[in-house]
Amino acid sequence: MQHIVKRGETLAIISANYRRTLAQVLAANPAITNPALIYPGQRINIPGLPNPDSIPFSIRVSLGSKRLTLYRSGQPVRTYPVGIGKMLTQTPVGEYVVVNREPNPGGPYGVMWLSLSRLGYGIHGTNDPSSIGKAVSKGCIRMHNRDVLELSRQVPNGTRVTIMH
Repeated sequence: MQHIVKRGETLAIISANYRRTLAQVLAANPAITNPALIYPGQRINIPGLPNPDSIPFSIRVSLGSKRLTLYRSGQPVRTYPVGIGKMLTQTPVGEYVVVNREPNPGGPYGVMWLSLSRLGYGIHGTNDPSSIGKAVSKGCIRMHNRDVLELSRQVPNGTRVTIMH
């Protein structure tokens, strides 16, 4: 897949966001001879992830309604209630992709963790089901464990995730 560089991003930040080493990103971008010289609008190849446009699924999260909707070929398939970030640690609005997953991460993350292409953020289960429908997380999107398992069985890595107000 390709990432379009945003203002203020460095190659190190981009690598971390996609959970790739700097060496992997540089190997996938032989035209970059100096990692310090990237610019907004530049396209960076991210190795190991498919183009999100090639995946029939997409995810849209509405922070206002605290709902996550799964789409297939642009049509809504299922909507789930979610917990979101609290006022001081709000869920970041933007366009992301699922970069990897970890079953049974333990602790407050429930039975599944789907990493987003922003370091430290993901869609995950919870050990506190009463938090679903509330703004209580540190910015992640919480789902009921059964729901995140159902979602994770359908969406591959590279799936586009849009988080909006």
